[in-house]
Amino acid sequence: MSDMKSKTLFVTGVSTGFGRALAEAALAAGHRVVGTLRKEADRLEFEQLKPGAAFGKLLDVTDTAAIAPVIAEVEKEIGAIDVLVNNAGYGHEGLVEESTIDELRCQFEVNVFGPVALIQAVLPYMRKRRAGHILNITSMGGIITMPGIAFYHGSKFALEGISESLGKEVKSFGIHVTAVEPGGFRTDWAGRSMVRAERTIAEYDEIFEPLRQRRNERNGRQPGDPKKAAEVMLKLIASENPPTHLLLGRDAISLVREKLGLLKTEFDAWEQVSASTDFE
Repeated sequence: MSDMKSKTLFVTGVSTGFGRALAEAALAAGHRVVGTLRKEADRLEFEQLKPGAAFGKLLDVTDTAAIAPVIAEVEKEIGAIDVLVNNAGYGHEGLVEESTIDELRCQFEVNVFGPVALIQAVLPYMRKRRAGHILNITSMGGIITMPGIAFYHGSKFALEGISESLGKEVKSFGIHVTAVEPGGFRTDWAGRSMVRAERTIAEYDEIFEPLRQRRNERNGRQPGDPKKAAEVMLKLIASENPPTHLLLGRDAISLVREKLGLLKTEFDAWEQVSASTDFE
């Protein structure tokens, strides 16, 4: 069974990518969308998508002090937020040894701290209403890993863990939490949105440069369609029993299953050693 009534979605990062695709699909389906943007021109353009149903809010998710007042304003002036979609984020490409701690902090500020601040801001309202759904757009990269994007993986693994634990904390309040884990989609993630660390250590060339080249070659040719992902997310928020995790894309399914199989093989191989650490 599904609840198809109109909802109010609060979606971060609606300028491009998944955020824009979801906003457009939700508006077309009769929902209201409050979207965050960082430029006034973009805010005005967003509201013209569907006046009276599309509401733009200027917000940088790294400005965590500004988040609660924005949420309070939306709740008071626009209406109850039924669905929070933590979509805003970016990818950092760089080897651990070549990347800086400041780059790591920036990655976590956007991909982890911002989403958590938004969650903390909406929860009092959702908890009071005993209803709500939080979608955290993580990544298959929150479950699998590849060389050269460790900081990104770290941020998405963190959001995965927070999301799963949060779901257990708020389940009794009627609040659902879903980690949405896309594979490769035709967004700006691997293009202009990606921050790339400066290369400095030649010893890594053999392992890293082919990966960077493949990523550049695949940009714009990824198998995933953001519009189809948006339609799936609309079905997700209409579900009475949404999943804790939702993979998007055949590549995500394949790679995550491979990772789970490798984990099981390794755990099984070392089971006796693992078990040997308990008191007898």
